[in-house]
Amino acid sequence: MDSEISAGLRTVSDDELLRRLTALVSQTRRVEADLVAHIGEVDARRLYAGQACPSMFAYCTERLHLSEAEAYRRITVARAARRHPAVLSALREGGLHLSGLARLVPLLTAENCEALLERATHLTTRQVEQLVAELSPLPDVPTAMRKLPLKKQGPVPGPVQELGHVLADELVPRRVGAEPLPALLTALSVAASAAVSASTSTPEPTPEQEPTPTPTPRWSRALGIEPLSQARYKVQFTASAEFRDKVERLTALMRSEVPDGDLAAVIERAVTEKLDRLEARRFGTSKAPRKAPTKRLTPSASRHIPAAVRRAVCMRDGNRCRFVDEEGRRCSERHRLEFHHRHPFGIGGDHSPGNISLLCAAHNRLMAEHDYGRAAILRSLPSEEVHRQAPGTS
Repeated sequence: MDSEISAGLRTVSDDELLRRLTALVSQTRRVEADLVAHIGEVDARRLYAGQACPSMFAYCTERLHLSEAEAYRRITVARAARRHPAVLSALREGGLHLSGLARLVPLLTAENCEALLERATHLTTRQVEQLVAELSPLPDVPTAMRKLPLKKQGPVPGPVQELGHVLADELVPRRVGAEPLPALLTALSVAASAAVSASTSTPEPTPEQEPTPTPTPRWSRALGIEPLSQARYKVQFTASAEFRDKVERLTALMRSEVPDGDLAAVIERAVTEKLDRLEARRFGTSKAPRKAPTKRLTPSASRHIPAAVRRAVCMRDGNRCRFVDEEGRRCSERHRLEFHHRHPFGIGGDHSPGNISLLCAAHNRLMAEHDYGRAAILRSLPSEEVHRQAPGTS
């Protein structure tokens, strides 16, 4: 049945496919709001007890078979919605998603509810976390670099296996109202009184009280960055012994610039220096830049774009993808940008600023398909990439 649905979708036009997707998202939001409302009512009536469950959380995971994270977020939002009906309306109308609402719940009061929900409307989870950090800031974490303990369960894949080191202290105050760790919640559903470590403990929500403080999931787990306040962030990662030695050597060499040896200041300066070099190579930034040519250039035999042109294009486009859709909405991507020739280089386009714009990888690919044809672009890709992006094509 699923294969028939997938096969049927391949014959649907682009506009119809987008229309169906939008309708499904709206339908999902309505169902999600109804689900949260039902969870709140069952929780308030304590109907889970008659189903041989000690708590609403256990009922959600053991009877409804929701994941631990799904259960926690829905229970958290459901309890808040019983006090603040506007929460359910925001979820039903699509102004806020479940993840964002779960993070806002600890800050909601009768006085600020409507204003806070309006401010958080259509924000991503990352942006909601930054808003929470602005409204409820945490103190800076202490600078630390320590050796990780050995895992008794066996080798751990990745850099931890080499007994790396971690930056920043793990035992710091955590943000309230965040998504709990799945493994911990599973343990809590079995035994609510089980002892867990301070860095991962998350008490199970009970019907009588709101969920207690829980670890905030990082909005970028790969980077290990967590907002503490409006302009302060906690950065945490695991590194090798070689990295520790390099940091110590760098700190010693930078004593004249950073007398107190502050680790954050040392790393920030090192990152800034590396970033300046990479941006100079990639975007042609310079302390004494030359002026970019304004007239149309003679087509060059080389694809190399002059540094002055790259600088002018980056400044004009604001270091952001320049693609704009039919409704006038501009792409928000600011990373992994590429230079795109509006009149294709392969058919005579030059390197003048007016012919070049910044595009993200997805929109650069889209424009390339428009200029050269989708079939030509697919032929230039490895076979495994073709099958991944265009299933069913030959």
